Amino acid sequence: MAKIKTSYRCGLDAAVDVVGGKWKPLILWVLHDGTYRFGELKRRVSGVSEKMLIQQLRELEADGIVHREVYREVPPRVEYSLTEMGQALNAALLPLGEWGDTFMGRILANKAEQSPV
Repeated sequence: MAKIKTSYRCGLDAAVDVVGGKWKPLILWVLHDGTYRFGELKRRVSGVSEKMLIQQLRELEADGIVHREVYREVPPRVEYSLTEMGQALNAALLPLGEWGDTFMGRILANKAEQSPV
């Protein structure tokens, strides 16, 4: 089990703790434009396993970033959306996404130069 942090060195440390990892930023990016059911999220976050998506959603929910709404229907329906805090975090990630769009070609070229032949 992961150790629970009780303090942070700075705001960036707190933010990276919440959004760190490969899948969380992609989940947030998908949720920026609305509410999705689990299956829709899985299709939109290409490459994530069901187990990993469940784990990441639970962590984002525990951190107050994602809201999980369970509808008592048959079959049960569960929807995920961003909380106010999640929307603010997503807005903070927008410049990072723009930076990635701007420099994606250079990043890929640099990685290609570094890869063994």
